[in-house]
Amino acid sequence: MTRKLEGKVALITGSGRGIGRAIALKLASEGARIVVNDLDIEPASEAVQAIKDIGGEAVACPGNVTASDFAERFVATAVSEFKGLDIVINNAGYTWDNVVQKMTDEQWYAMIDCHLTAPFRILRAVQPVIRALSKADTEAGRRVVRKVVNISSMAGLFGNAGQTNYSAAKAGVVGMTQTLAKEWGRMNVTVNSVAYGLIKTRLTGNAAEAGTANIDGREIKVGVNPGLMAMMEQTIPLGRGGTPDEAAGAVYMLCIPESDYVSGHTLVCSGGLTGF
Repeated sequence: MTRKLEGKVALITGSGRGIGRAIALKLASEGARIVVNDLDIEPASEAVQAIKDIGGEAVACPGNVTASDFAERFVATAVSEFKGLDIVINNAGYTWDNVVQKMTDEQWYAMIDCHLTAPFRILRAVQPVIRALSKADTEAGRRVVRKVVNISSMAGLFGNAGQTNYSAAKAGVVGMTQTLAKEWGRMNVTVNSVAYGLIKTRLTGNAAEAGTANIDGREIKVGVNPGLMAMMEQTIPLGRGGTPDEAAGAVYMLCIPESDYVSGHTLVCSGGLTGF
């Protein structure tokens, strides 16, 4: 039986760990060839090996998505290694919270740079490649639909206390998604976003155990107070936070042929939660 993404080439930022890794494994299981990205080479290489272990193809492109040269290097990896580009998933991210009166410029720009500027740069670098591929498809009489999925958040749709920076960036992702859906439709590209609610990863684990994550030389506190986590889960109609595999499923739906006429849409993946 033919797999739904057989031969497709997918770029996935932040795919060495957590939700991104689950997305990479899901797409690879359906035949996609993956360019894996993570801040660090070790988790990126481990994800590549995990994909190879299930019979898939993958290469690593480690590095910080906010680096000025990252987007071009990321896109070039797909073209040089796999000779194509069909799917782009802008997933990399983290949170750095504070109430607005205590939020520093550094905190503000860190979130804007990671969640909004980095996806913008990647999509800007992708456009000439996709334009050339689309032109070649048209000349050959082929109709190939390519996919972009940008990761937003419930915080971007409804706001969240202590997350002015993150919420603003994720709201910007929705606006960027809707705009590119209008610009890129003529190239047979669908552009959608997924807005996650509470997904259980290392960044939302027990705060007492999670400690910090070193991100771009900064030690960022991660994790959630267990009492707060329990209270949050009580507000979710399904009664629990989602798993990385469930989060990956939402992205997968927007990458398969069945969603070829869905574009400019934000899919909420929140266990039924419709606001904060």
